[in-house]
Amino acid sequence: MTEETKETEKTAAAATNQLEAMLDEYMVKKAPFALPKEVKEFIVKVSPYLIIIFAVMGLPVILAAIGLTAVLTPFSMMGGYGYYGYGYGYGWGFATIVSLAVAVITVVMEIIAVPGLFKRTKGAWKLLFYASIVSLIGGILAVHGIVGTIIGTIIGWYILFQVKDMYKN
Repeated sequence: MTEETKETEKTAAAATNQLEAMLDEYMVKKAPFALPKEVKEFIVKVSPYLIIIFAVMGLPVILAAIGLTAVLTPFSMMGGYGYYGYGYGYGWGFATIVSLAVAVITVVMEIIAVPGLFKRTKGAWKLLFYASIVSLIGGILAVHGIVGTIIGTIIGWYILFQVKDMYKN
């Protein structure tokens, strides 16, 4: 591992730690209301099962989309049309590739987190947090639905940080 790679990892870790601390402040300590203990318990119990269900349901869709993207992307990029009719060379192909890559990465991260979610480990919670960051970055890079991506991320972070205390090391 090069010195530059180590420095980049340290910077990324510091940035995610700062983001986590800031979100903990605003999504838990300064939140206008906290979720009741019973609701938190329900979310923590149900979330691993929901991840499994959505992963099983989403996997065929992701695989089909990857196949369609592989076939259609060259044609869409040659056409020069982007989202909503603007942009040349940037458009459906790029946004679709980014969206699919992000979908695959987040689904894999969430599936990896499932055993830890059943055990309620802090590491599994962190993996879901990292998956939410990847999803946010991917949504912004794909340029479509940025407002929805941001609103969805804020809601997801609120729930994720409200249940954070339910996960132990």
